[in-house]
Amino acid sequence: MMTRQIQPGSVVRSRIHLGCLCVVLLLIFDGLTASAQTVKSLVGQYRRDPVENPWHEGEIRIKPDSDGNALEWVNKAGSTWNLLPDLAAGVLRSDNTNPYFGDGSTDSLLQIEDGKVIGFTFRDDEFHRLGGKRGGVRLPQKYGGLKGYLSMSLGEVPAGYGYGVSFYVAAWPLLEKPLQGFQVGLPSTWITPDNSDFKQALCPPGTVARDNWPERGPTYSDVFQTIEGGLGFWASTQFGSATSKYRINGTPNGYTHEISSPGWGFGRPQALEPEKLGIAQLSNRLLIPPDGLTFKAGSAGELLGNAWMALPLTEPSNSAGTPTGEQNWTLFLNAINFKGPVACWIPETWSRLSQRYHVIDGRGLDARQGKMGGGAMEVNTVPFFEAQDAQGTRYTKVPRLQFPVNAEGETVLMQDVTLYSGEGLYNRVKNPRQGKRKVAWRFNPKAAFHPELRAEPISFHQGEGEENIELSGFANRARTVILDTPGGGKAFGLKWKNAREWGSLPEYFRQEGEKRMAVAPAQIPKETNLVRQVFRSATAGTPYTSPEEATGLWKKPGPKAGQYTATLTDGSIVTYAWYRFIDQPSIVALKWPEEKRDQLQSLIERLHGEWSVNGDYMTPPSAGALATLDAALRVDPPAGLEAGYVPIVLRQEAQP
Repeated sequence: MMTRQIQPGSVVRSRIHLGCLCVVLLLIFDGLTASAQTVKSLVGQYRRDPVENPWHEGEIRIKPDSDGNALEWVNKAGSTWNLLPDLAAGVLRSDNTNPYFGDGSTDSLLQIEDGKVIGFTFRDDEFHRLGGKRGGVRLPQKYGGLKGYLSMSLGEVPAGYGYGVSFYVAAWPLLEKPLQGFQVGLPSTWITPDNSDFKQALCPPGTVARDNWPERGPTYSDVFQTIEGGLGFWASTQFGSATSKYRINGTPNGYTHEISSPGWGFGRPQALEPEKLGIAQLSNRLLIPPDGLTFKAGSAGELLGNAWMALPLTEPSNSAGTPTGEQNWTLFLNAINFKGPVACWIPETWSRLSQRYHVIDGRGLDARQGKMGGGAMEVNTVPFFEAQDAQGTRYTKVPRLQFPVNAEGETVLMQDVTLYSGEGLYNRVKNPRQGKRKVAWRFNPKAAFHPELRAEPISFHQGEGEENIELSGFANRARTVILDTPGGGKAFGLKWKNAREWGSLPEYFRQEGEKRMAVAPAQIPKETNLVRQVFRSATAGTPYTSPEEATGLWKKPGPKAGQYTATLTDGSIVTYAWYRFIDQPSIVALKWPEEKRDQLQSLIERLHGEWSVNGDYMTPPSAGALATLDAALRVDPPAGLEAGYVPIVLRQEAQP
């Protein structure tokens, strides 16, 4: 997924070194649940390496004068606080005796391996148990193990082909199991408004981009407004999945905030404030969970078609001196069990920024053609371990990243990239917008342009924070290539040297001068204990919730039917309700006049009758099989709500 990274740490977790030990622990279950532990089994001495102050060493012990079921933490700085075990949940809780209770550092989760408690972790700092199974050689898990791209660029694009883009991308399990703090976007693209004729600053003062990224100036065109998203794995995922998920994302205001679904921002379990909403649910047949669309279990390289097409679903307007265009950038998906429009960006989302900065009137994605920024698999937040041998040589380990490989020794990552002029679909929708004539929804192949694809070399670096050490040796495994598909198309992918069915990138590296060279596991010195290290597994996170206020826009006018639930392949439960299209929160928040609301409602009611989930929209892939979305995402409207009503997700949470 292309969630454009602006500066190190902009989307990744922040690293906060301990000034105290607020025992916030992360689970590693290796075949055993925490409920198998006893209070006594947690007792012992623990230490963070390197020890930098007395807060980094301490003891979990039975609380004096208790019944033996209460614990306390005592560190070498002399600070003590209560730990209240909830072993059935695998949690140690604390109370206000913890000096950091007020900042949310309350619950703790155990780190367990082969049935033994081996340590715990506070955010990114790991504390190992002294005298434990591994003799105190548990290494701290760091972040920044891989930074870079598997990418391709586009050749020159003729003028006028900025009304849409479509492509197919493979969905597969990049990891054997979900890991905590892991973020890699599978190949996708980003769309920005074409402002190549504009030389002034597009981001006004007060936006994150303008105030913090002078290197993006003077125009800030590539961080002004974006449509991003796609398949991938994210550090902000609350419900881990072995197979990738699909997430929408974009920013309307220089990365001041991001929008990722009809109710939520990227990685935010709390629903967006009304003034920050910007995506409207269009489909009455597909759920859009805030944690991402899931796939059929076992997906392994099948293709998902996705397209962003500018559609004139609303009339242009000029409210309070701020012009707003008519472009509703609309997501189309093409899978085995769903085809068609999913959701759209509301034009006011883009024009809102110019209300206080009129120099950019008409410069947003509501009014300008879009530019596609190539295609890339973005590798961002990857954990790693680091150790030294007896001679001081540094070695590192990253997770195994696996790729499906076909009979020709190739991995297809992204294929059939197509750009569209206004005749591709835009004008077909605009002409009958106020009439009754049916739209021909299949993208017009005569208005399509297939750009030249150019593979860029594999480029990865490693290191925490600002450290960026070049990694080498990938060419011994695979190289990026442009492939011809049997159906006459072009694909961006990998060509493997020696891989059958599945290939993988190097996991181990050795420091050699200013670079780190890929090496085999057998070349890692035993004294480093590197090969034995295990990356932390992902655990269920925070539920996504929506506001409960009776007078809020989620409740007034509110849904017409529901609540309903769906259980997804990632183990989460989605709760949703059926809203009239114009009564969904993102539309209500705009406070449109009734005439405009009624016009749009009438149009959507008509279009719901035309949007078959088995219809033709995108041209089929030139090679390969289509992926299958999670069957639980496919829904049917209740009787009487077949046209003009949409399923709005209200909550997503882990199964009890």
